[in-house]
Amino acid sequence: MHLPIDWRGREIHIEYQWVGETDADTPVMVFLHEGLGSVALWKTFPDLLCRRLKMRGLVYSRPGYGQSTPRAKDERWDADFMHRQAFDILPALLSQLNIDQPWLFGHSDGGSISLLFASHYSERCAGLIVVAPHIMVEDISITSILLARDAYLHQGLRERLARYHDDVDSAFFGWNDIWLSPAFRHWSIQADLKNIRCPLLAVQGEDDEYGTMEQVYGIQRILPHAVVIPVADCGHSPHRDQPQLLTEAVVQFVSALRTTC
Repeated sequence: MHLPIDWRGREIHIEYQWVGETDADTPVMVFLHEGLGSVALWKTFPDLLCRRLKMRGLVYSRPGYGQSTPRAKDERWDADFMHRQAFDILPALLSQLNIDQPWLFGHSDGGSISLLFASHYSERCAGLIVVAPHIMVEDISITSILLARDAYLHQGLRERLARYHDDVDSAFFGWNDIWLSPAFRHWSIQADLKNIRCPLLAVQGEDDEYGTMEQVYGIQRILPHAVVIPVADCGHSPHRDQPQLLTEAVVQFVSALRTTC
């Protein structure tokens, strides 16, 4: 399905899909994908998690990804591109779909967008689960993103990603170019985090090639109420590397809050 949204004076279309429970009265968990993700790249994880939680799940592709409207040929994202997704696109999507008080589940860039949304609209969030989020740029991030560029240009990554994006170059270079730009090197959302009041679970693979554990421990220093779970034998995508462990952690976290509310 596609939803039209007016953004910066032009109409764009957002690809989205409902998963999990079908009862419209059940709570909603919104899934925000990584820098190269899309609806299809989540595969079955959102549906399986939402069925365990007895929730509806909303999975969507951000502009430039999946089957959503691609970037214009001359469009380059600015260093605040995640802020724009959190403050412009996500609120418009939730409003048009009449979603109130959702849980947000964000992976990588999607985790950062979730944190930014909650920093601005904390009263509109039931809670956050962020997996391998970025709160700052680290050297390990830049090194891995440079390697991803080489893999895209020379090692078949473009062909593999093309199965999940209508305009694969829009998806890849929108993400890769801005992350490697000098303007982005000092990007940080640490100052925004102090405004988050809703429950927060932060999960990070101990072998994450795109960020160190400081990404989640940095959240916890600013927000002592945040629950942090390090995951052994796990890289940047716990929902792929350790799906059972991640699922159980999320179910336990959400269920405990439902019991106390």
